[in-house]
Amino acid sequence: MPSTFFGLTIAGSALNTFHVATNTVANNISNVNTKGYSRQEAVRVAAEALRTNQRYGMVGSGVSTTEIIQKRDFYYDVKYWENNAKVAMYDAKLYGAQQIEDYLEDGDSVKGFSAILDEMFNALDDVKGAAEDLDKRKAFISKCQNFTNYFTSLNAGLIRIQEDFNQEIGTQVEQINGIAQKIALLNRQINVIELQGTNANELRDQRALLVDQLSELVPVQVTESKVSNSNYPDMYTGGTNYILKINGQTLVENFEYNTLECRARDYKVNGSDADGLYDIYWTRNNVQFNAAGRSCTGRLKALFDIRDGNNNEAFTGRVKGFESGNGGDIVTIKNPSITSVNQMTMDSEGVITINNRDFAYSGFEYDSKTQTYKFQLKTTLSEEEKKSLEERSTIIGTQVDAMGVPYYQAQCNSFLREFAKQYNEMHKSGVDLKGNDGISFFVAENLTDGTEWNFADYDKEHGDTMTSSGNSYYLLTMANIKVADELEHDPNYMVTMHKPDVPADVASQSIVEEMLKLKSDIILFRGAGADQFLSCLIGDNTVDTQKAKTLLENYTNINETIIQKRMSISGVDEDEEALDMLKFQNSYNLASRMIQTLTEMYNRLILETGV
Repeated sequence: MPSTFFGLTIAGSALNTFHVATNTVANNISNVNTKGYSRQEAVRVAAEALRTNQRYGMVGSGVSTTEIIQKRDFYYDVKYWENNAKVAMYDAKLYGAQQIEDYLEDGDSVKGFSAILDEMFNALDDVKGAAEDLDKRKAFISKCQNFTNYFTSLNAGLIRIQEDFNQEIGTQVEQINGIAQKIALLNRQINVIELQGTNANELRDQRALLVDQLSELVPVQVTESKVSNSNYPDMYTGGTNYILKINGQTLVENFEYNTLECRARDYKVNGSDADGLYDIYWTRNNVQFNAAGRSCTGRLKALFDIRDGNNNEAFTGRVKGFESGNGGDIVTIKNPSITSVNQMTMDSEGVITINNRDFAYSGFEYDSKTQTYKFQLKTTLSEEEKKSLEERSTIIGTQVDAMGVPYYQAQCNSFLREFAKQYNEMHKSGVDLKGNDGISFFVAENLTDGTEWNFADYDKEHGDTMTSSGNSYYLLTMANIKVADELEHDPNYMVTMHKPDVPADVASQSIVEEMLKLKSDIILFRGAGADQFLSCLIGDNTVDTQKAKTLLENYTNINETIIQKRMSISGVDEDEEALDMLKFQNSYNLASRMIQTLTEMYNRLILETGV
């Protein structure tokens, strides 16, 4: 049976409860502009009623506050994280595509390249009219140098993009590690507080904000489960198991966290790559973190796409067999994806992956008749290993479904190799003004010692048969193409006539007429002539840029919708909080009036009616 003063107890419970509610609203209002803050709410329930053992049943004992909770919906958190990764990915892709576009255009790319090409062939046309005029020959050679300088400059710009994005990858990895460390520390603090029966709302907000930031870089997956008493499975201890995964792999598990590290590659994946590009590995087990995988999203994925994107054109094939070699075994690869020297992107020394095992190689050769490659491995395999690897798939690098820096380098190299090959063959088919056989006009400079490769190993009859260490067009890239030194110093070496045409002391223009066809009449690149080369690349880049721009806009719109839904639940609305403040203040005042009234009743009853 309740005591005589039970009414004061009930009114006091209301006073305490609405005091807590008022403070909670005040806390919400004070954090209305705090980033990551989730609105809090004091949960009120009717206090446990008392049994009276009378026919009117039980007597209410007032109101109590059970906890202060966050207003947050995990569903919208997950949707935000998923979409945020795509927004960040396409934002970075758009930025990378625009940077490539800037270097391709260099102000007005199509006009600029066309002007260089027009000037070069116009100068060649002038030579046709006066083949013995050394000044016209010098003018043409100068225009050819402008042509080669355009590509070496373009390559320097593309390498700069690759190095910048590589550096950004290192920065993002450091950021991921920093976030993982902070989340693990917060997990410990949250569990310490919540094991005592209190909700660590502010710490949970800080942790959720960190996950928001992490979701921009990599795809995240969060799992949180309650910890039960091992002796009484139905009893909740107050603690939680918190697991955070990135790209499907565990980054944080409760109070422990794993870290990533960047390691510079020992070998180049593509022959035209910048030196020292990073791969990412898990520090704990040395397993590579595949940020460029198809299932990955986020800014880190975009950085890899721009840095390593090859449009799925990496070298692939299948093992045909093994044979002994110097320093290691030689593996023969059949059914290769690259069957032309023009399209070769692999470095002369690198790593070939056979059945998911990496093997370093020191060189290779290609036979165009059988369309097979032979790679000189630095490893000697057992007979069992050789047998297990036969007919297995091989790849150099990875298939990256994006048109990044390596793709544009490969396209330029392909064009230059074919252009130089056809021009040089015409040039070598005649004689110069001194009566000597023609030499290669466009050569490749050895950037290490300044010597030149003149492609003496190239044989039209044997097509693209070559070795990586030989003097072939495989060595020609946009980084090292140049006009031969002999022609730069002496225009007499320039060929304009076929051998049987006229006496050696009389110049002719028969070969020049064939050379002029290289501008537009002879197919050199993707079914078009030289004059359409850069237009093809600009078209590729435009499609890529527009795709990234469209998807960025779409996912940004979706993101705004998700944020609105999210904020409608967890955001602080000043008007709503003001109404709640008035409501709780009135309730607090009513409870105060109740105490005042009961106090007056008891004073009169005790002091004025006592005997």
